Amino acid sequence: MSPLKKISLIIAFLAVSGLIGYGLYYIFTRPVVPAQKPPAVTLPTGQLPSAGERPATTSVTGEPTGGELLPIAGIIQPTTPSFYKPVAVNRIVSNMVTSPSLNGKGDFRYYNASNGKFYKIMPDGSVKVLSDQVFFSAQKVTWAANQDKAVIEYPDSSKIIYDFANKKQVTLPKHWQDFSFSADGAQVAAKSIGLSPENRWLVTVNDDGTGSRLIEPLGENADKVIVNWSPSRQVVAFSQTGEPMGAERREVLFVGLNGENFKSTIVEGMGFEPKWSTTGKKLLYNVYSSRSDYKPELWLVDSYGDSIGNNRQTLKLNTWADKCSFSDDSTLFCAVPRDLPQGAAMAREIASNNYDDLYKIDLRTGLKTAVPLNDNYNITNLSYDPTTNKVIFTSLNQQGVFESQL
Repeated sequence: MSPLKKISLIIAFLAVSGLIGYGLYYIFTRPVVPAQKPPAVTLPTGQLPSAGERPATTSVTGEPTGGELLPIAGIIQPTTPSFYKPVAVNRIVSNMVTSPSLNGKGDFRYYNASNGKFYKIMPDGSVKVLSDQVFFSAQKVTWAANQDKAVIEYPDSSKIIYDFANKKQVTLPKHWQDFSFSADGAQVAAKSIGLSPENRWLVTVNDDGTGSRLIEPLGENADKVIVNWSPSRQVVAFSQTGEPMGAERREVLFVGLNGENFKSTIVEGMGFEPKWSTTGKKLLYNVYSSRSDYKPELWLVDSYGDSIGNNRQTLKLNTWADKCSFSDDSTLFCAVPRDLPQGAAMAREIASNNYDDLYKIDLRTGLKTAVPLNDNYNITNLSYDPTTNKVIFTSLNQQGVFESQL
């Protein structure tokens, strides 16, 4: 082999060796590039946005400390397609009814103003008169949840407790108002509104008229107190007299029977209207604010014992709590207006011509399932009967009582 070829081979060998050496150096000594984070994953729309625990829901006299501003409840966005076919709705009473209420046995009670009598619809659909006695011109009726008893109010400010089962009547003072029965129906709470602020009290009385008791003084704040006895019997009223928190936030106090130092909760708006769950461990309520265009928005919060004020959540539904009915603490049925005008929460009558859509809401996941009805209704007095799996309601645009088997 000629010297020139030897030199060429040596140069080629050295070049290849250099390239191999550089490759090995690059592989083992190059800096490590940080792994890129995966893109953020959006939670399914059916999940409730959680507010987290409010770190401090203090005593009714203490300084509130917190509660972050929570997600705003916007116009309803159904989070799942309906799993229901349009369900038939039956008119089970054709007369005009007032003051309807479902009791714990599945009986739907109501007052017929045309003849002054009270009736109840049994679970089998039959209608039974509650009493042969006539109650002409009854203006307002407050029912016991699990007993056939009611406080009946008249235009002349007369008020009575009437026990339909035992046909007993008790007269109440005319200056008492805003009644609520205890869960067992054995007692009634009310506001006693005297002529002077010093004589205005939250009171209770036994259903036979005995054992009247002063619970808390109301003074000048009677209009800020909502009498609403909890199913657990722990709480007898709500008071919007907590510490000032700005124009559109309120601290709501839970008032007990024996001066208990219950925690409070913060509500993100005005016009607080509450509704207890079946056990009283959850509280549904509606409020309104500039954020919601002054439409009602639904919220849920823990409402029992040391958990009061925890887990506040917006349900992202624009409706009122009294258009909803709990099946249990984890399931809720709500009638939701299809197109609420701005300011509807401040003047509810402007929504009186709206039709509603019915939704079933899983409160554990936030899943909202439409329950299509076979006609248009402006639903009022919605009740869910767990014994028959039916919803029962009245409607502003149609006379009578309606039921639908789910």
